[in-house]
Amino acid sequence: MKKIYLHPLPVRVWHWINAIGFIILILTGVQIRFVDQVGLMSFETAVQIHSWLGFILLANYFIWFVYYIFTGKFFKIYIPPFWKPVEFIKSCIRQAKYYAYGIMIGDENPHHPVPENKFNPLQQISYLFIMAVLIPVQIITGLMLWDPQLFGSVVSLIGGIQVATLIHTALWIFFSAFIIVHFYLATLGVTPMTHIKAMFTGYEDEH
Repeated sequence: MKKIYLHPLPVRVWHWINAIGFIILILTGVQIRFVDQVGLMSFETAVQIHSWLGFILLANYFIWFVYYIFTGKFFKIYIPPFWKPVEFIKSCIRQAKYYAYGIMIGDENPHHPVPENKFNPLQQISYLFIMAVLIPVQIITGLMLWDPQLFGSVVSLIGGIQVATLIHTALWIFFSAFIIVHFYLATLGVTPMTHIKAMFTGYEDEH
């Protein structure tokens, strides 16, 4: 067994700030959305925490963006090789077969992570879409709801505050489900704790 250094310290710090922040945002979002049905905290407290944490994660996202762009790692790690469509589609199918069936009968994972290629093809597509599309949309709609007057022109552009609320809530549901799926997939390493430990130490064990 050998150890591979997959996750540099800045990535690990960003990941855990993001993970904890998202969970708290989801919980405060529940309180805000279901104010009369949920009693986690007062509505005012939930709005305050949600707003402040939203700006913290906005700053965290900016740090992630700057780090990956200026180190050149964004294009190496997050961009799938669309210029090799046949090969990429085949690798996606292999990975999907592994998750759907192979993992249950002890097949070897077709993807072997290395620092410059740590995501399998399905992860690449998913994380690229989440980081480049969904999180920016969630941030923008969150800003609209935070101050509809300040961002009034953008609110009008998309069809009103109700549309912003609908999009923000739909993405809140998506990210709630994503965290559950993400945690499950994180247990599918060589041992259930392999991937999770790697996000603390930076090193992942590979048999």
